[in-house]
Amino acid sequence: LLDRDGWPFGWPKGGFPHPQGPYYCGVGASQALGRHVVEAHYRACLYAGISIGGTNAEVMPAQWEYQVGPCEGVDASDQLWMSRYLLLRIAEEFGIQVSFDPKPIPGDWNGAGCHTNFSTLAMRQPNGIEAIDKAIKALELRHETHIRCYGRDNDRRLTGRHETANINQFKAGIANRGASIRIPRQVGEEKCGYLEDRRPASNCDPYVVTDILVRTVCLSEKDP
Repeated sequence: LLDRDGWPFGWPKGGFPHPQGPYYCGVGASQALGRHVVEAHYRACLYAGISIGGTNAEVMPAQWEYQVGPCEGVDASDQLWMSRYLLLRIAEEFGIQVSFDPKPIPGDWNGAGCHTNFSTLAMRQPNGIEAIDKAIKALELRHETHIRCYGRDNDRRLTGRHETANINQFKAGIANRGASIRIPRQVGEEKCGYLEDRRPASNCDPYVVTDILVRTVCLSEKDP
């Protein structure tokens, strides 16, 4: 969230707040900057019938996350697209701007992604971890193709720091926030569920992301 002058909402003008640490899922006026916008957006999404599933303050102050889903297929893209419109419209009412830039502030501040949770029926069935592992291998083979589909200026975010994997490397792991593909801890324990693609940027086109995931994982498309 940004003020009209383009500086992060609630940050000292021409200066910086305290370093990252206390803001993630934080509470209090000095930690949760812009909660009024986020909660108004949440209510608007519920009223509009969008399957919004949660929201939380993020690592960088004035940075917020919300989750859309679970949804099937292209419906996930439709709902995310409309939720973005509602966010822009709600923020306008408060005189606040919304940035979808994957790295809005350079330096020791987290970027912004559009982490995408993805599963197939086979992944959710008993011993679905085998289908998850197969999907991860397919995603690794098309890493560069997926990166090209995952948003502009993503190289400024995917540096290998601030809970990201380097844009030129592919990594997967259980409960690993520094991976390209993260298998949630519960999925690792239960051996079924879903995977989280942490590479898409916050400014990604959700239709393009959905398309490339389906082509790679479900249709087994390969690069020439």
